Amino acid sequence: MTQTARLYGGSMYELAAEEQLTDTVMEQMNEIRQLFRDNPDYVKLLGEPSIPKKERTDMIEAAFGAQAERYLVNFLKLLCERNILMEYAGCCEEFTRRYNADHNIAEAVVTSAVTLSGEQMAALKAKLEKISGKTVSLIQKKDPTVLAGLRVELEGKQLDGTVQGRLSGISRKLNELIV
Repeated sequence: MTQTARLYGGSMYELAAEEQLTDTVMEQMNEIRQLFRDNPDYVKLLGEPSIPKKERTDMIEAAFGAQAERYLVNFLKLLCERNILMEYAGCCEEFTRRYNADHNIAEAVVTSAVTLSGEQMAALKAKLEKISGKTVSLIQKKDPTVLAGLRVELEGKQLDGTVQGRLSGISRKLNELIV
């Protein structure tokens, strides 16, 4: 994340917090972020220097003006006017980071070879909440190279319960004994 994204995302968070709109703005920011991911040509169009800034900000108004929070629409226009709309994803990350810190939420990334069931996710979430003492937001990723088990990253800590991780641990211990 760039310094620009931290600055703008943090400023957006402070404004939303002041206006008591953090939940609404966060939800809408993530929806718009997904729309941008799904439509990269639209983002490219909004950043096209040959199109006057007024036309580009009018496109943002037409697309989001009636649905999104006014502060968020103006934020998008500001990023567009300053030719830094490509920083939007980083702004979302900073906003989320600040939101999570203020709401005692920890984000955990769970990697497994197969998709976990709702029941398994709920059990894992409960266990991680007990360990961290925070509300946990789980993000699930599939990686077919993970051999049985789970790898969890929580607050910068890696919890490796995969077969590969356990074998690596045993190998390390054996090497320490031999040396």
